[in-house]
Amino acid sequence: MSQPNDPFNPAMQQFAQLGQAMAQQFFTFLGSQQGQHPLGGAPIQIGAPEPAKLTALQQEFLQQQTLLWNAMLARGKPGSEAAASFAVQAEPGDRRFSAPEWKQSPIFDYIHQSYLLNARYLKELVEIAPVEDDKAKNRLRFLARQYLDAVAPSNFAATNPEFIKLAVETKGQSITDGINNLIKDFEKGRISMTDDTAFEVGRNLATTEGAVVYENELIQLIQYSPLGKTVAKRPLVIVPPCINKFYILDLQAENSFVRYAVEQGNTVFLVSWRNVKAEQGRLGWNDYLEMGPLDALRVVREITGEDKVNALGFCVGGTILSSALAVLAARGEDWVASLTLLTTLLDFSDTGEIGLMIDEHSCAMRDATIGKGGLLTGRELASTFSALRANDLIWNYVSGNYLKGQKPQAFDLLYWNSDSTNLAGPFAAWYMRNLYLNNHLRIPGKLEMCGVKVDLGQVKMPNYLLAAREDHIVPWQSAYQTTRILGGESRFVLGASGHIAGVINPAAKNKRSFWVNDDSKPDAEAWLAASEEKKGSWWSDWSAWLKQHADGDCPARAKLGGGRYKQIEPAPGRYVKEKA
Repeated sequence: MSQPNDPFNPAMQQFAQLGQAMAQQFFTFLGSQQGQHPLGGAPIQIGAPEPAKLTALQQEFLQQQTLLWNAMLARGKPGSEAAASFAVQAEPGDRRFSAPEWKQSPIFDYIHQSYLLNARYLKELVEIAPVEDDKAKNRLRFLARQYLDAVAPSNFAATNPEFIKLAVETKGQSITDGINNLIKDFEKGRISMTDDTAFEVGRNLATTEGAVVYENELIQLIQYSPLGKTVAKRPLVIVPPCINKFYILDLQAENSFVRYAVEQGNTVFLVSWRNVKAEQGRLGWNDYLEMGPLDALRVVREITGEDKVNALGFCVGGTILSSALAVLAARGEDWVASLTLLTTLLDFSDTGEIGLMIDEHSCAMRDATIGKGGLLTGRELASTFSALRANDLIWNYVSGNYLKGQKPQAFDLLYWNSDSTNLAGPFAAWYMRNLYLNNHLRIPGKLEMCGVKVDLGQVKMPNYLLAAREDHIVPWQSAYQTTRILGGESRFVLGASGHIAGVINPAAKNKRSFWVNDDSKPDAEAWLAASEEKKGSWWSDWSAWLKQHADGDCPARAKLGGGRYKQIEPAPGRYVKEKA
């Protein structure tokens, strides 16, 4: 143990006090107006922890700080192996302190371990802090993680040994490069995650051949050129999310879902949502349905002459598409033979961390500010989604770009992630209130859309439902509830990885795996327990399922467009290139 006359003892005490001070600062921050998240959310009412639990936690924390300090002092001393063996480990997947520089120096080794110990203390303090309900507790956990991520020693020059070593090795050039990177990003208004000069939509992204055959104020409709002599009679209409650009489904040839769907013999049409400007800021939920999937489905039926099409929606696009199909059902229209939903929510009971910041307080704020007109900006949306994975999508680049002066590597997925989109304010406000907050979409007849009461139970075509096991935006258990909401026969498939990587998993690469189980279960975990894991991509499984709903083959539709729908411009069109 550290002795009372140890000259380093005051320093150890200061580090121990730092953990408690950090916790105090966090709770003080929460109590101020600055403690509110940009999404809104009412302030969290926090009570005092039970004295006995707090005392026990503080005593354990001080004991561990003492053990950590003694371990640092014992490093390299003969006969001190036991003391030196004490260490605080980062959580699995935390790469912030993995570089050897953090362990080579006793000082920086102690600094990062002390931070981890302080972070653990704050998280445990959050667990014993009384709050009004489970949602408030989860919000508190989320905000604590945001705070801890921000104050990590890896984010600051003086406490990051990688910064110091690189500055010495480059004779200060890394500092100069970091400052230049900071200035450039300040001018752009965002953190650079990739080399923006390496990619261009239409040149090496979104290059699948096709043409825009229809457009309105909100969408362009792209028809892609066939790659074979025959195609499925029924075309495939894809509705991507409107909160991101569609080319996540058409990145480069080797990982393009659109190209794969065309290669499998489908006549593919895709909705390209407009990156709305101020003049579209009046558009609401019904406008997105009418001008989005409903217009697209109508036009595709006219161009191809087919009474029914196959339809696919991804994320929010799937929610919009399902709502549009419920409108058609209420109107007595039967336009769609099969429905595919990729990582889509229809039951918003559990929306993950996004839902933590959506409450009556935040919805009222949105209603008042943009509910009758205006924009929810792409920058705000991007910041919100980045905050969900702050270490990977914010602080990793703060450290790399600014402290180390590194140039981000070229990565198509991160280029897409930075290419943000605006949403019309009335649409966003209605969406957050009626779906995220009130969860009314799942209730038959509760919502009126496009002049009719909707019931998802009347959407009775066969459906293919893909969820992703590590999805932090659409929890897979929530996606599973769709099997209980739609009226048609469901095939539920669970892919490995997260919200994007779980979907963009090219069949040719034969990576990852997916789980299937034809025996429907009332509980998601029960379904998984009885499921079969299959190696490779779900793409092949989906393609085989879709062929069952193709209605046979016909000669390839070599002409793009038809009748009154002429080719407007080559794919990917103008709308996807507009910047927020």
